[in-house]
Amino acid sequence: MEISIIEIFEKAPLANQIILGFMVLMSVWVVFVAIERFLVYFKASRESYSYVLMLRDYLDKRQVNEAITAAKRHQKSPVCKVVESGLLAYKQGMEALEKQGPQDVGDFDIVDSVNRSLERVKEREISNLRKGLGALATIASIAPFVGLLGTVFGIIGAFSLLKGGGGFDIIGPAIAEALVATAVGLFVAIPAAIFFNYYTGRVEGMVVDMSDVSSEFIDYVLREGRS
Repeated sequence: MEISIIEIFEKAPLANQIILGFMVLMSVWVVFVAIERFLVYFKASRESYSYVLMLRDYLDKRQVNEAITAAKRHQKSPVCKVVESGLLAYKQGMEALEKQGPQDVGDFDIVDSVNRSLERVKEREISNLRKGLGALATIASIAPFVGLLGTVFGIIGAFSLLKGGGGFDIIGPAIAEALVATAVGLFVAIPAAIFFNYYTGRVEGMVVDMSDVSSEFIDYVLREGRS
């Protein structure tokens, strides 16, 4: 006779109910993080592609203000936020040079200023992109062990039935029910590991994009900022 997960939960001892409940919470969190990160990365990729195409045209025409305005309309993209910080640093640096003159700004280096601004924002955006991934990694690592712990408790309870003179026909179903905890732990861990590896790859791809665009912008500053 087949027994449902709900029936197993109801018959399980309190320790196993707590463990199964904890694994259900972990599975809900995995689903939440997976959906939330998918939406974040999808919007980021779409806006990054759109903005990079516009940025090259703006820089070719030396339209820095327009590039900044466009970046403010693409705030879902980490690439746009990084480039916006560089554009603002470049604009402020050029205004300082024009206002005070190169002889009055001491050791000010506009290229170094822009580069530091880019790196600052890039590190912050990388941290934002990795939000939730630590939780996925943790769940992928501990869920099988949590499930195994539930199985151990269940098997201990099953063998306690031998005190009443029961045989394998008595403890067999109890052991089978105990193994459900391990199955649930694997059911939670496997998707968490898949999502973690997939999203880590997405983040690394966006980090490369930020680095590439930052490098191209530094090249632009080297050409224009020291003239």
